[in-house]
Amino acid sequence: MASEIQVKELDKRASGHAYEVILSPSAQDAKGEFPLSPPKKKDLSLEEIQRKLEAAEERRKSHEAEVLKHLAEKREHEKEVLQKAMEENNNFSKMAEEKLNMKMEANKENRTARMAALNEKFKEKDKKLEEVRRNRETKEGGEN
Repeated sequence: MASEIQVKELDKRASGHAYEVILSPSAQDAKGEFPLSPPKKKDLSLEEIQRKLEAAEERRKSHEAEVLKHLAEKREHEKEVLQKAMEENNNFSKMAEEKLNMKMEANKENRTARMAALNEKFKEKDKKLEEVRRNRETKEGGEN
Protein backbone atom coordinates (compact mmCIF):
# COMPACT_ATOMS: atom_id res chain seq x y z
CA MET A 1 0.00 0.00 0.00
CA ALA A 2 2.88 2.36 0.78
CA SER A 3 4.25 1.85 -2.76
CA GLU A 4 0.96 3.08 -4.21
CA ILE A 5 1.15 6.45 -2.42
CA GLN A 6 3.56 9.18 -3.45
CA VAL A 7 4.00 12.33 -1.36
CA LYS A 8 5.60 15.49 -2.76
CA GLU A 9 6.40 18.40 -0.52
CA LEU A 10 5.24 21.54 -2.31
CA ASP A 11 5.95 24.42 0.00
CA LYS A 12 7.32 25.16 3.45
CA ARG A 13 5.91 28.20 5.21
CA ALA A 14 5.86 29.57 8.71
CA SER A 15 2.15 28.77 8.83
CA GLY A 16 2.63 25.13 7.86
CA HIS A 17 3.58 22.71 5.10
CA ALA A 18 1.85 21.94 1.81
CA TYR A 19 1.96 18.43 0.35
CA GLU A 20 0.66 16.78 -2.79
CA VAL A 21 -0.47 13.20 -2.27
CA ILE A 22 -0.63 11.03 -5.42
CA LEU A 23 -2.39 7.70 -5.28
CA SER A 24 -1.33 5.35 -8.01
CA PRO A 25 -3.94 2.89 -9.28
CA SER A 26 -3.66 -0.73 -8.22
CA ALA A 27 -4.00 -2.01 -11.79
CA GLN A 28 -3.63 -0.65 -15.29
CA ASP A 29 -7.26 -1.48 -16.20
CA ALA A 30 -8.52 1.01 -13.55
CA LYS A 31 -7.57 3.86 -15.88
CA GLY A 32 -9.98 2.52 -18.50
CA GLU A 33 -12.97 3.27 -16.26
CA PHE A 34 -12.40 7.03 -16.43
CA PRO A 35 -11.77 8.06 -20.02
CA LEU A 36 -10.18 11.45 -20.45
CA SER A 37 -12.11 12.37 -23.60
CA PRO A 38 -15.87 12.05 -24.06
CA PRO A 39 -17.10 9.30 -26.35
CA LYS A 40 -17.35 10.32 -29.99
CA LYS A 41 -20.83 11.27 -31.13
CA LYS A 42 -22.37 9.71 -34.15
CA ASP A 43 -22.98 11.88 -37.17
CA LEU A 44 -26.46 13.38 -37.20
CA SER A 45 -28.56 13.30 -40.33
CA LEU A 46 -30.31 16.35 -41.73
CA GLU A 47 -33.68 14.97 -40.58
CA GLU A 48 -32.44 14.49 -37.00
CA ILE A 49 -31.02 18.01 -36.94
CA GLN A 50 -34.29 19.38 -38.33
CA ARG A 51 -36.28 17.42 -35.73
CA LYS A 52 -34.08 18.73 -32.92
CA LEU A 53 -34.43 22.30 -34.20
CA GLU A 54 -38.21 21.92 -34.34
CA ALA A 55 -38.27 20.52 -30.80
CA ALA A 56 -36.13 23.44 -29.61
CA GLU A 57 -38.49 25.89 -31.36
CA GLU A 58 -41.47 24.20 -29.66
CA ARG A 59 -39.77 24.49 -26.27
CA ARG A 60 -39.00 28.15 -26.94
CA LYS A 61 -42.60 28.87 -27.96
CA SER A 62 -43.92 26.95 -24.98
CA HIS A 63 -41.66 28.90 -22.63
CA GLU A 64 -42.66 32.18 -24.26
CA ALA A 65 -46.36 31.30 -23.92
CA GLU A 66 -45.85 30.43 -20.26
CA VAL A 67 -44.07 33.73 -19.60
CA LEU A 68 -46.85 35.65 -21.36
CA LYS A 69 -49.44 33.74 -19.35
CA HIS A 70 -47.68 34.64 -16.09
CA LEU A 71 -47.48 38.30 -17.16
CA ALA A 72 -51.18 38.34 -18.02
CA GLU A 73 -52.02 36.80 -14.63
CA LYS A 74 -49.84 39.38 -12.92
CA ARG A 75 -51.56 42.24 -14.78
CA GLU A 76 -54.97 40.82 -13.92
CA HIS A 77 -53.98 40.56 -10.26
CA GLU A 78 -52.72 44.18 -10.33
CA LYS A 79 -56.05 45.30 -11.83
CA GLU A 80 -57.98 43.42 -9.14
CA VAL A 81 -55.84 44.94 -6.38
CA LEU A 82 -56.30 48.45 -7.80
CA GLN A 83 -60.04 47.94 -8.17
CA LYS A 84 -60.32 46.65 -4.60
CA ALA A 85 -58.29 49.62 -3.31
CA MET A 86 -60.53 52.04 -5.21
CA GLU A 87 -63.67 50.35 -3.83
CA GLU A 88 -62.31 50.53 -0.29
CA ASN A 89 -61.40 54.17 -0.79
CA ASN A 90 -64.88 54.94 -2.13
CA ASN A 91 -66.50 53.07 0.75
CA PHE A 92 -64.33 54.96 3.23
CA SER A 93 -65.23 58.26 1.57
CA LYS A 94 -68.94 57.44 1.66
CA MET A 95 -68.78 56.42 5.30
CA ALA A 96 -66.85 59.56 6.23
CA GLU A 97 -69.33 61.72 4.33
CA GLU A 98 -72.28 59.99 6.02
CA LYS A 99 -70.71 60.49 9.46
CA LEU A 100 -70.03 64.14 8.69
CA ASN A 101 -73.60 64.65 7.48
CA MET A 102 -74.96 62.97 10.62
CA LYS A 103 -72.80 65.19 12.84
CA MET A 104 -73.84 68.29 10.94
CA GLU A 105 -77.51 67.29 11.21
CA ALA A 106 -77.15 66.66 14.95
CA ASN A 107 -75.41 70.02 15.39
CA LYS A 108 -78.15 71.73 13.40
CA GLU A 109 -80.85 70.07 15.53
CA ASN A 110 -79.03 71.04 18.73
CA ARG A 111 -78.66 74.62 17.52
CA THR A 112 -82.34 74.91 16.60
CA ALA A 113 -83.28 73.40 19.96
CA ARG A 114 -81.05 75.92 21.80
CA MET A 115 -82.41 78.78 19.72
CA ALA A 116 -85.98 77.69 20.41
CA ALA A 117 -85.21 77.44 24.13
CA LEU A 118 -83.64 80.92 24.10
CA ASN A 119 -86.61 82.34 22.18
CA GLU A 120 -88.99 80.78 24.70
CA LYS A 121 -86.94 82.22 27.56
CA PHE A 122 -86.94 85.69 25.96
CA LYS A 123 -90.70 85.49 25.36
CA GLU A 124 -91.25 84.65 29.03
CA LYS A 125 -89.00 87.57 30.06
CA ASP A 126 -90.91 89.84 27.69
CA LYS A 127 -94.18 88.67 29.23
CA LYS A 128 -92.86 89.36 32.74
CA LEU A 129 -91.57 92.80 31.68
CA GLU A 130 -94.90 93.57 30.08
CA GLU A 131 -96.70 92.42 33.22
CA VAL A 132 -94.39 94.54 35.41
CA ARG A 133 -95.05 97.57 33.16
CA ARG A 134 -98.80 97.03 33.38
CA ASN A 135 -98.61 96.66 37.12
CA ARG A 136 -96.52 99.80 37.36
CA GLU A 137 -98.87 101.70 35.06
CA THR A 138 -101.89 100.57 37.07
CA LYS A 139 -100.15 101.63 40.33
CA GLU A 140 -99.13 104.96 38.88
CA GLY A 141 -102.55 105.43 37.35
CA GLY A 142 -104.17 104.68 40.70
CA GLU A 143 -101.93 107.07 42.59
CA ASN A 144 -102.57 110.00 40.30
